[in-house]
Amino acid sequence: MLASPAPLHHLLLPAPPHLAFALPNPAPPLHAWLPISRLAPPRVAAFAHASSRRPRRRDGRARVVAAVGEEAAPAAAAEEASSSGPTKFSVKIPVGDRHIVYCSVCMADTPSDPSDFFPMSVHYQERLSAAGRTSGGFFKREGRAKDHEVLVCRLIDRPLRPTMPKGFYYETQILSWVFSYDGIHSPDCVAVTAAGIAMALSEVPNKQTIAGVRIGMINDQFVVNPTTEQMEDSELDLMMAGTDSAILMIEGFCDFLTEEKLLQAVETGQEAIREICKAIDVLVQTCGKKKMVEAINLPPPELYRHVEDISGDELVKALQIKQKIPRRKTLSALEEKVITILSEQGYVSKDDSSGPIENLADIVEEEDEDEIIEDGEVDEGDVHIKPVSRKPYHQALAVVTLGDYQMAQRIDTLVDTEESKSFYLQYTFPPSSVGEVGRTGAPNRREIGHGMLAERALEPILPPEKDFPYTIRVESTITESNGSSSMASVCGGCLALQDAGVPIKFPVAGIAMGLVLDTQEFGGDGTPLILSDITGSEDASGDMDFKVAGNEHGISAFQMDIKVVGITLPVMEQALRQARDGRKHILNEMSKCSPPPAKALSPYAPVIHVMKVKPNKVNLIIGSGGRTIKSIIEETGVYGIDARDDGTVKITARDIESLEKSKTIITNLTMVPKVGEIFRNCEIKTVAPYGAFVEIAPGREGLCHISELSSSWLAKAEDAYKVGDRIDVKLIEINDKGQLRLSCKALLPDANQEPSSNRQQTSGPTKEKIVYKDDIVKVTTRRSRRKKEGEPSAAENATSKTLENSTAENA
Repeated sequence: MLASPAPLHHLLLPAPPHLAFALPNPAPPLHAWLPISRLAPPRVAAFAHASSRRPRRRDGRARVVAAVGEEAAPAAAAEEASSSGPTKFSVKIPVGDRHIVYCSVCMADTPSDPSDFFPMSVHYQERLSAAGRTSGGFFKREGRAKDHEVLVCRLIDRPLRPTMPKGFYYETQILSWVFSYDGIHSPDCVAVTAAGIAMALSEVPNKQTIAGVRIGMINDQFVVNPTTEQMEDSELDLMMAGTDSAILMIEGFCDFLTEEKLLQAVETGQEAIREICKAIDVLVQTCGKKKMVEAINLPPPELYRHVEDISGDELVKALQIKQKIPRRKTLSALEEKVITILSEQGYVSKDDSSGPIENLADIVEEEDEDEIIEDGEVDEGDVHIKPVSRKPYHQALAVVTLGDYQMAQRIDTLVDTEESKSFYLQYTFPPSSVGEVGRTGAPNRREIGHGMLAERALEPILPPEKDFPYTIRVESTITESNGSSSMASVCGGCLALQDAGVPIKFPVAGIAMGLVLDTQEFGGDGTPLILSDITGSEDASGDMDFKVAGNEHGISAFQMDIKVVGITLPVMEQALRQARDGRKHILNEMSKCSPPPAKALSPYAPVIHVMKVKPNKVNLIIGSGGRTIKSIIEETGVYGIDARDDGTVKITARDIESLEKSKTIITNLTMVPKVGEIFRNCEIKTVAPYGAFVEIAPGREGLCHISELSSSWLAKAEDAYKVGDRIDVKLIEINDKGQLRLSCKALLPDANQEPSSNRQQTSGPTKEKIVYKDDIVKVTTRRSRRKKEGEPSAAENATSKTLENSTAENA
């Protein structure tokens, strides 16, 4: 059987390969070629294991496994069902050369207690062996999930959760591993599609099939699933997932693209997802397992009406309470009353009522008043704090810390083992922000995801590292929450950067949009209602949470989650336009902050100077075992010196004086002397029978042969000089090894010269006729959106002590 999906006309790639199924009896293997990438025809295989015979597993049901991997050709590889294991199906998706992503779905044998959320967990891990490496540390194995792995877990979870039916309480676990990586294609979008295939083949009664793609924009054209190399030139990084008819999730960042461009990218991605979902549906009809529809257990409709009759009037009064804590306590008391009545009437047993139930106080919050921005600042050294209140009972405290390269965040991924970030935002959501007692410690998945969203929103406005060579850390702590805390982190982080004196290009702000899809249920005409700057209750009870950050002209970061099975492009278009109006209002309020943004760095911030030396001179700065660079740090009192193999040297100091001392020493160490130059007041470091070794600059010595020490004959050098004496010398030769030959005799007085002793100095060795210039260079150890040098920058606002333009160009 053959199925030819329609070509995607918007893409830069050739037409997709056909979709082919080979289904022998009785053990049906499956090979499906799905149009994932159109730049190169690499392939990915997904292996799905299913069986009518339940394996022996404690607290586990039969599982379905999808693995995305390499296949040389579209050949079937059937495995007959046996007593030792299940029948295996393989699904091949063209994505990359040796790209294998394994994904499994497994359910518990018995349902969990009823709750207000579907008990599903997602775990994603990139095995370093996939890239031919092993983990560092003593144990040499992967440990807790890295931040980027947590982000992929969220990408898998968020589109799948809306497709789960209410009343299905079997705990479900999705496990995904990257077993082989080709170094070309990012595995995250493949993992989303593999999870969608495995879930579609499983017994879980999800409503619709989902798939995921990445969209890039290169040369003003959209590309589906571009390579990592292409993404370096892309103005857009859009991860999206959906069904054949609607969008479930989008997340990503861009270079201030307009709402119209973003919608076009989403439309391109939706077309690609539609073709993938159609192919998966064919697969499910052929060999998918029967869905456990009978396991869905919903309360009878009359119970909802009965609860409404009991709590209606009191609930309305409770919702009118303005203060959050008293309102929550009133709702909790009302909830206890309703449960007691239902228990007495036999609707709910007392044992059931003690289990997890939906808490009215957690999901119902009042609408807030107009948005207000309040500012204040606390200056503590190089730390700048900017508290932001975006609305009553909603506050974020943003802190900016400036430091040197040692503060950079190091990242170990399959893509890049040496990547480091000179800008990062860390988000904290303590339980006290919502008036609760809970666990504190390492950041949870929500905190990691919200922090990355705010970081992506702020990164494009930072100055290039060549103009502002600082590592920037932003901390956002939510002190009170009743709205979008991630968007409050964007606004607070922007204000804190300005207060710290960071020369940002322009301010940005963020806003969260909500949606009530079925307005007829609430007395409306059925038209979807878009909500701006949603509160906690609107987020919990609404159908969408769409966060958009940027300025009045474009978007820098975005994230959308929905609770219904997809939204359409017209609804998204209306939400984006409404979000643009909201950002303009917030930016206008931010511009009124008092005091205004700082025009200079704090006097307590470190002073950073970047200079360039010849690469073959770097070892002179470092010295044997790092002795030279350590001695410079100890002698001058600077914080640190970073010498790179390309000749870039970054000096971080507490003040200008210590910076200049270290700069002078490094300049002398790396100078390239010329024959004929004269060095005065140089110290004799070593005396040998054949001559004396003279230090012409710190760390640079040359040999003054005994024949060049005096115009008269000397039997041995010790007869005229000893260690510590100071003399004037002239460079007369540099041999092939770079060794210096000096002469004192060439400077001895004659009829036309004054005695050299009259020209000696006491402060240290000097030389004549040398002029050095420094060049500030850019230091980049990561792929960053800060690297765009052509964009306008406000770097001229920084202090002269920080952004010096004078450095050394060695001859």
